[in-house]
Amino acid sequence: MFEFDQDAVSVLRVEDANFSRLFDKHAALKSRIHEASCWTNPLDDVALETLKKLKLQAKDQMAKIIRHYRQVHPQA
Repeated sequence: MFEFDQDAVSVLRVEDANFSRLFDKHAALKSRIHEASCWTNPLDDVALETLKKLKLQAKDQMAKIIRHYRQVHPQA
């Protein structure tokens, strides 16, 4: 995730509490979805789709924060 923005992600995880919270939420949702997909901790289809949507929302919010960071810090 955000392979081309690792420098921005590193800075934002330290300097932006909201970004850090979203990053952790995304990671937790990704892990939960993986567990459900591997049948380690299965979910019904509705619950799984809900988790996927929440994960995508977190990723979209992080992308928005990164875009703003890039606008404010174009040299970064």
